Amino acid sequence: MALTTSLAGRVRNTSLPKSHALLPLLEAIVNDIQAIDARDDNSGATGRIHVQVHRDSQTELNFGPSGPGRAPMKPIVGFTIEDDGVGFTPQNMSSFETLDSDFKADLGCRGVGRLLWLKAFDRVSVRSAYEDDDGSLRGRQFKFSVGQEVEHDGEADGFTRPGTVVSLDGFKRSFQQQAPKGVDAIAREVFEHCIWYFLRPGGAPALTVADDDESVSLADLMDEFVDSAMSSSTIKVKGHKFDMLNLRLKVTARNSAPRLHWCAASRVVIEENLTGKIPGLHGKLVDGESGEFVYACYLTSDFLDERVRSDRTAFDISDRVPGEAFVDDLSLDNIREAVLVEIAKILEGPLESARKQGKQRVHDFVSKRAPRYRPVLAKIEERGITVNPSVNDQDLELQLHRHLQKIESEAFVQGQEIFAEADGEPADDYAERLADYLATVSEINQSDLAAYVSRRRTVLDLLSRLIRANKNGKYSREDAIHSLIVPMRTESNDVASEGSNLWIIDERLAFHEYLASDKTLKSMPVTGSESTKEPDILATRLIDSPVLAAEGQKLPLPSIVVVEIKRPMRKDATEDKNPIQQCLDYVKRIRAGGVMTATGRPIPPTQEPPAFCYIIADLTEKMIERCEISDLRPTHDGLGYFGYNNAAKAYIEVMSFDGLVNAATERNRAFFDKLGLPT
Repeated sequence: MALTTSLAGRVRNTSLPKSHALLPLLEAIVNDIQAIDARDDNSGATGRIHVQVHRDSQTELNFGPSGPGRAPMKPIVGFTIEDDGVGFTPQNMSSFETLDSDFKADLGCRGVGRLLWLKAFDRVSVRSAYEDDDGSLRGRQFKFSVGQEVEHDGEADGFTRPGTVVSLDGFKRSFQQQAPKGVDAIAREVFEHCIWYFLRPGGAPALTVADDDESVSLADLMDEFVDSAMSSSTIKVKGHKFDMLNLRLKVTARNSAPRLHWCAASRVVIEENLTGKIPGLHGKLVDGESGEFVYACYLTSDFLDERVRSDRTAFDISDRVPGEAFVDDLSLDNIREAVLVEIAKILEGPLESARKQGKQRVHDFVSKRAPRYRPVLAKIEERGITVNPSVNDQDLELQLHRHLQKIESEAFVQGQEIFAEADGEPADDYAERLADYLATVSEINQSDLAAYVSRRRTVLDLLSRLIRANKNGKYSREDAIHSLIVPMRTESNDVASEGSNLWIIDERLAFHEYLASDKTLKSMPVTGSESTKEPDILATRLIDSPVLAAEGQKLPLPSIVVVEIKRPMRKDATEDKNPIQQCLDYVKRIRAGGVMTATGRPIPPTQEPPAFCYIIADLTEKMIERCEISDLRPTHDGLGYFGYNNAAKAYIEVMSFDGLVNAATERNRAFFDKLGLPT
C-alpha cells in the first residue's frame, strides 16, 4: 500500500524561527550556487547570481513633514533570485516534486528548502531553462503553493542559455517584520551564511543583492570582512574528524568579537561568541606582522552534516552528556572543548600579548581608581582573571567585585571548617590552613578599609565640585550639599552610620545615638517639641560610648550636636535668618526635655548637656559680621570662626565650604597617601 504525503501538513510541521526570517532566501541562493557548480562547461566563467528585493509599491499617505534622518524603507514583499546554473533539468524537477528527496544528499541537502519557501511566502513561481541530452535548450515554468502544490504552466521563453529565475512572493508579515530591511544588511547576512563558498578553492559565483535604489556585490564584502586566512586545522574528537577554517577578520563595528561558526551542508547553522572562553580572547587581537584582527573559525564535519536539523537552525546533538559518558557519546561541549584547545595553540602569540595587556589594565585600574582590590589582587590573579584591555571601568569594577565576593564566600566556608575542627583532633596541615585563612581574612579586611578610605576621597571630590559655581555662575542649592553629608528627611533608624558623611564636619559625628535630618522638631522623638522648625541635622552621643553606642542605653543625655548648612555664597539680608541664632534656638528647645529617646525611653529635663553647633556657610560680609557679634574668633587659616557661648553652654564653629573640604582632606591625608590617592 503506497503512502501519500500532505504538502500542507509538511509545511505546517516545518520549523522556521522568526529570527531566521531570511533562511528561505538563503536556501534559494545556496541552490543557485549548487546549480552553477553542477555546470559541465569549460568556459571558466564563475557564474552569476542576482537577488532583487521587491518592496511594497503602494503610495504611502503623507501625514506631514518627516523627521530628521533617513526616510523609512518600504516593507519587503518578495525576492527574485536569478542564476545561470544548469536549470531545472528533469532530474532536478523530479527531486523538487519529491518531498524529503535525497537527490543532493551528498551535498548535505535534506529536500526541505522549498518547504521553507512556503513557510515564509504565500506563493512561489519558477521559470527555468536547461539543456536536454542532445544539447537543445528547453524551458519550463511552474507555480508552487500550499493550496495548489506544483502547477506546471508550459514552457518558459526568453532564455538564451540555461538558468533559473525563482520569485518568492507574499512575504508573510510575521517574518517580514523580523527580517533585515536594507540591501546592505541583507547582503551581509547572505555573505555570512554562504561564506564557506567564498573561502573554498575557486571561490563563489558573482553574487549581487539590489533593490530599486541600491546594489551590493558580495565580492566587495569579502574584501571588507576578511583580512586573510590563518590556517586550516583538523582535530579528532572521540574518533570523529572536524575541520577548522581559521580566519583573520578586519576589525569593524560588526566584526568586533571572536566567533565560532558551526557549519553543516556548507551553511552556517550556529554562530557562537567566543569572548572570554579562552584566556586573552576577548575582542580584537594584535599580531606583530599583520596588525589588528578579529578571529573567526568555521567548523565543518560529516558528523555535523549528519546531525543538522531539517530547518538548519540547530543540531540534534546534546549540549552535554550527563554522568559518565560512553566512548561514542559526543556532545557539543566535547567538540567545543577540543576546538578551544586548538584555537589556543593557533593564537598562542596574540593571546599571550592580550593577556599581558589585560593584566596591565587591571593593575592600572586598581592603582588609580580602585585601591580596595590591591590587598586581594594576588588572590584574584590566582583565580585566572583575564580581561579585555579595552574594557571600561564599570565592567572591570564588576568583574573584580565578583571575584572578591567569591574570595569572601570561600573564606567564610574555610573558617567554618577550621573552627569546627579546632574542637577535635586537628589534622597535620591544620596550622598551615589556619595561617592561610587568617592571611586571607587580613587581606579582605584591608580591602574593606581601602574601600572605605577610597569612598571618602570620592565624597570629598564631589563636595568640591558642588561648592563651585557652574558655567552660568550659579551655585548648588543647600539641599544638594545637605544630601551628600547626610540623606535628607531621615532618622538614624532609617540610615546606618556609614550611610552619612558627617565625618566631613567632625570625625566624632560619624558615631551617634540619635540622628534626625531635615525633620521638624515635633517629629523627633528626642525633643518632644511642638515646633515645626527644621534644623538641618541634630545628633546626640551617649557618655562612655564614643564608638557605636547602643541606642538609648545610657542616660542622662550628655551632648547635643546641631549642624546648619547654607547655600554656597548665599547672602541673607534679614537678621532673623542668622544661622548661629537658629542653632542656639534649636539647642534651647531640645533642652526643654521631658521627652523620649528614639527607642521610647524617657529623658529627664536637664540644662546640663553641652551643645556643639556647626554652621557650614561661606564667609560673606553678613556672615562675618554675625560671627563678630557672637564674639567668635577667626581660625588660623581665615576660613572659619569658633568660640564658646557661656549662656547657652554651646561650642560654636562656623566653617566655610573651602575650610570644610581642606580640613576633612588634611585629616584623611595619611590614608589617601597610603593608598596612592591624590590629595
